[in-house]
Amino acid sequence: MDRETTFEAERGALDDAAAHDLSTFQGGPGRAPAPQSPVMAWNEWDPLEEVIVGSLDGATIPTHHLTVIFNLPRAAQPFYRLASGWKYPGFMKKLAQQELDGFIKILAGEGVKIRRPDSVDFSKKFKAPRWSSRGFCVACPRDPYLVIGDEIIESPMCWRSRYFEGDAYRSLFKEYFRAGARWTSAPRPQLTDDLYNYDYRVPNLKAGEPMQFTVNEFEPVFDAADFVRCGRDLFVTRSNVTNLMGIEWLRRHLGPGFRIHEIESRCPQPMHIDSSFMPLAPGKVLVNPDYIDVEKLPAVLKKWDVLIAPRPDPVEGFMSKISMCSPWTSINVLAIDEKKIVVDASQPTLIKALKDWGFDPIPTPFLSYGPFGGSFHCATLDVRRRGPLKSYF
Repeated sequence: MDRETTFEAERGALDDAAAHDLSTFQGGPGRAPAPQSPVMAWNEWDPLEEVIVGSLDGATIPTHHLTVIFNLPRAAQPFYRLASGWKYPGFMKKLAQQELDGFIKILAGEGVKIRRPDSVDFSKKFKAPRWSSRGFCVACPRDPYLVIGDEIIESPMCWRSRYFEGDAYRSLFKEYFRAGARWTSAPRPQLTDDLYNYDYRVPNLKAGEPMQFTVNEFEPVFDAADFVRCGRDLFVTRSNVTNLMGIEWLRRHLGPGFRIHEIESRCPQPMHIDSSFMPLAPGKVLVNPDYIDVEKLPAVLKKWDVLIAPRPDPVEGFMSKISMCSPWTSINVLAIDEKKIVVDASQPTLIKALKDWGFDPIPTPFLSYGPFGGSFHCATLDVRRRGPLKSYF
């Protein structure tokens, strides 16, 4: 039996959940079963059992750099330029913490096990041979880590201020590793000036200017939040923090058992797919029509219901004005299962649309988390979802 035939036979067997228990399956074909792992998640919608939720402890406004400033809304840029390297003001942390506590209470009420990163003081300056920086925060564990099955993959992020962010997760990951999880790190990036396009300017896509990015192809870099998982298929956007080398590294690392589909972004400052393209359940994906051309979606999605997200409802207040995120973090939702979805309470139009589409939205305030980097999907890393590896296409 040749290799291709063998793989197809294995793939068919793995997709038959009634015949095989996939709770111990480790990933690609040919891997031997391992003891039950505490880490196991294949998609964005299976019932959530355990999750890492971000923390605001030690949060520091990231050191000024083009990869930071050119990914921020224009109105927020002056604040982050002036306050670069300082700790976030106490009142901002207090407002965000209140909303974070409410979010955690919802997850706990749904029976989800909550894990938290360690406290780290990110205001301390550190130095590499050719650059120096202060840190940022651990508000968004989705950015540096990608869980595929029982494997935790550390991403090679291009923000210098996030170089040592992983220290806050070490104790957790060592615990998971000792219990049977796999733990992998992509090649450590140098983050020298060679990686960055210092002549970068935000392109005017409406005027037909070509797409530009703050990073080039000097070395592989990517944020895990530029990927979303649908079983054996992953979707990614190339962005100001994810280059083609980074995408290719993950494709080769995962091997022939998985497919990675690139989705072109029309956002002039692209960063993270989960505010543009968000799978909610088998056969259903929420799409931001400003940033994604539905007609150019990968062919595998032709049989899926593409749910066009309504435009974000307007919001007010200081925290929304200095948010790091675009208004389209409205679709940065977290699925607790195939029906229940946590969504920002400030978005009644989206909440109604989700109900009309057959979902059970759970509204809660979260706008004050925006200045720390994201919303519900960003603020979490799902460690375990109950469900087997499948192909949905």
